[in-house]
Amino acid sequence: MTRDELTKKIENTIGKLKVLELSRILTEQQFNLHDLIDITFHPDKPLAFRAAWLLENMFLRDADVFTGNLQYFIERLPQVTNPGCQRHYAKILMHATEEKEHAPVKQKLNRLDLEPVVERLFDWMIDAKVKIAVKVFAGWALLNLRHRYAWVADELPAQLEFLMRNGTAAIQSAGRKIMKELRPLPL
Repeated sequence: MTRDELTKKIENTIGKLKVLELSRILTEQQFNLHDLIDITFHPDKPLAFRAAWLLENMFLRDADVFTGNLQYFIERLPQVTNPGCQRHYAKILMHATEEKEHAPVKQKLNRLDLEPVVERLFDWMIDAKVKIAVKVFAGWALLNLRHRYAWVADELPAQLEFLMRNGTAAIQSAGRKIMKELRPLPL
């Protein structure tokens, strides 16, 4: 499938089953993820959202597909402004940085400079216009990165406390869980 063919397939509303089918096809065809990442920046916001949804599903289906394109994904993440795409990018990063994520993705991430991404995740948490789901996924990704960037463990609790002060039930619940993970284990 070409980039133009994919763009045509996702220019109209698609559901979860179509996303799963397309992500399987794209994975099998070894679709160029640079192209899919670029489509997530399409000026048609719903189309870009659907591309980001596909990207997330491809990652969840087979994270190894991302290994060769992880650097490009990381380079582009700070440029994401589409609210729907922010959600998928933050969720992909949350999963990619999890302890249990398998070796190829972890090894590649460990060789990349993630500081601009960490800064962008904090920006998303601070920005009142950013959707709650993005803030939650950003919080989990930051939690996962706290050992790599020690200052994250210092900054994240303050940001979570601020969000939880008048936050929704979703941010309250996620905030409590993340804060619990940040507490040192008793000796």
